[in-house]
Amino acid sequence: MKSTERQRVIVERLRAGTRVGVAELVTATGASDMTVRRDLDYLAAQGVLKRVHGGAIAAMPTGVEPPFAARVTADLGPKQAIARAAVEHLRDGETIVLDSGTTALEVAKLLRERAVTVMPLSLHVAQELIDAPRVRLLMPGGEPRPGELAMVGPLTLASLRALRFDVAVLSPCAFSLDAGMTAFDLGDAEVKQQAMAVATRSMVLADGAKWDRAALAYICPADRPDLIITDSTAPEESRTLLAQRGVLVEVASPSEGLS
Repeated sequence: MKSTERQRVIVERLRAGTRVGVAELVTATGASDMTVRRDLDYLAAQGVLKRVHGGAIAAMPTGVEPPFAARVTADLGPKQAIARAAVEHLRDGETIVLDSGTTALEVAKLLRERAVTVMPLSLHVAQELIDAPRVRLLMPGGEPRPGELAMVGPLTLASLRALRFDVAVLSPCAFSLDAGMTAFDLGDAEVKQQAMAVATRSMVLADGAKWDRAALAYICPADRPDLIITDSTAPEESRTLLAQRGVLVEVASPSEGLS
């Protein structure tokens, strides 16, 4: 297979997903490990992708947010497993500030029968919990962002500052050791920062597709959360480095109902 054909295969696979591995590309192209790595390095130099441990991820503009409707079904298995792992760390009677985003929505679905107090940071999440029989629902003020329906603005910040929570469950747009936790929207980043500030502990939910990426708005350093729950596609080297910094990193396993 010619180099142009191999590179087309790589680009097509990145369009279909968010990450490709060297081993799968060797199988797909019939090329050697070294040849595939050279192709990845070439495409990285052209700005098509970003090299990560064991493969590559698609280059993503830091200011372009994928639509909520497109994300809600993307990587659903890992998100559901991560959500199941997250609720294992939540106790009945606790007060929870629950972030916006598609993984947070999966958490909300699992909290419907739990005796907890929840302040959701999006109308999507609020809608899921509105008729939950045992959930005490606290609604923040603010302005919902179009499509995302995430609550932002001074009224949302004021609502958070008026309260104290046992735990903040956050789902950043992107996550990396260098850039930390980031979001596409400036207002959304500010809300996440405030949620962490008013919670006793923080739990970050980030599937492997979000790792080694950066978005526009900075939230906090990568080692700020108390617990990070991810799946097995998150780069092992980054997970190890975070653990060395004192962050509890949990890799959720789908076979156990975790991700």
